[in-house]
Amino acid sequence: MYERTLKKLVLDISESFPVLLVTGPRQVGKTTLLEMCAASPRNYVTLDNIDARALASGDPALFLQTYKPPIFIDEVQYAPNLFPYIKIHADRHKNMGDFWLTGSQKYHLMKNVTESLAGRVAVVDMLGLSSREISGNAENSRPFLPTPEWIEYARTCAVSSRVGDVYERIWLGSFPGFLSDPARLRDIFYNSYARTYIERDVREIANIGGNIAFYNFLRAAAARTAQLLNYADFSRDVDIDPKTAKSWLSVLCASGLVYLLEPYCNNITKRIIKTPKLYFLDTGLAAFLTGWDSPKSLEAGAMNGAVLETFVFGEILKSYWHNGRQPSVYFYRDADQREVDFLFERDGTLYPAEVKKTATPSLTAAKSFTAIDSLRKPVGPGAVICLRENDIPLSDKVTAIPIGYL
Repeated sequence: MYERTLKKLVLDISESFPVLLVTGPRQVGKTTLLEMCAASPRNYVTLDNIDARALASGDPALFLQTYKPPIFIDEVQYAPNLFPYIKIHADRHKNMGDFWLTGSQKYHLMKNVTESLAGRVAVVDMLGLSSREISGNAENSRPFLPTPEWIEYARTCAVSSRVGDVYERIWLGSFPGFLSDPARLRDIFYNSYARTYIERDVREIANIGGNIAFYNFLRAAAARTAQLLNYADFSRDVDIDPKTAKSWLSVLCASGLVYLLEPYCNNITKRIIKTPKLYFLDTGLAAFLTGWDSPKSLEAGAMNGAVLETFVFGEILKSYWHNGRQPSVYFYRDADQREVDFLFERDGTLYPAEVKKTATPSLTAAKSFTAIDSLRKPVGPGAVICLRENDIPLSDKVTAIPIGYL
């Protein structure tokens, strides 16, 4: 069992809020995390159970009499009628930590949470295992920002940045149930995950008629990770209309499998490309869906740069989400095709970062950073995130940072 960075945050939230909601894709370890955090007994019920779901939906008051707080309710999105009764109980009893909830369909969850539990619930986002969690350094996780302070801290708990090790982590992915059980065959696990996801969850979110068509759409999304989103391109390749492509992509986003990274813009940057970039949030699932049979073939193949950038983005996102933070991260691309992979904003200062598949980066790897001068904002230290084993300055404002520092 892996220790999770979120553990401390869960315990802190339980002392300050009556309701905790952990959201994230299926199989990322939400239930295991909360079981790990439960120092004292609490009732447990999953709404994957049809009888429990029927009671929660049909008679929420009786449900809370049957399963008394403190309670842990798994997959709570299946019983939206329950939320007003949780609110009533929280307001009446005012006990911190009475309700621990998990859910894997964020769109419907947040709609009901916003309407019923505003001010009473703390919401945290969870993804699969981070590199720090896999290496046993769950507590040594801080939100990424390419400052000297962050780099100094990251040196103390780095993992390997060798190309073979990195692409093996990319190829295996981050689902704890698979990584903690080496006897599980990777292809069987991911095939079952993809098929179960389609059968079990997709139909709960959207009225999707054809499993084969949606599975092909899922594969097409994986093939476009780290690329600008193009609905017409999706539609043509999967033989669906653009409106359907947009609807189906919203399903992937709501389920936590895909993230759309927005471009940075302000009132000055009139020529910025407004299209978001698509990132698959588990590289192992993306590699499976696109047919890469080994870490070596993935590293040598046409997607090697895209999956490396995707992996880096996922680790950055986990460094924030698993510490209960929301990153102000974007990408930059203007009409002259000048692009910066990631642009962080904190306290009015911009921090650029580029991902390169190299162990010997030069300052030319950061040449696109000059493009953000037109934004007329202070620019802090920048980073080239790469396959070096140790950090090294490329200039007085740009540092080459090993992927193993993330």
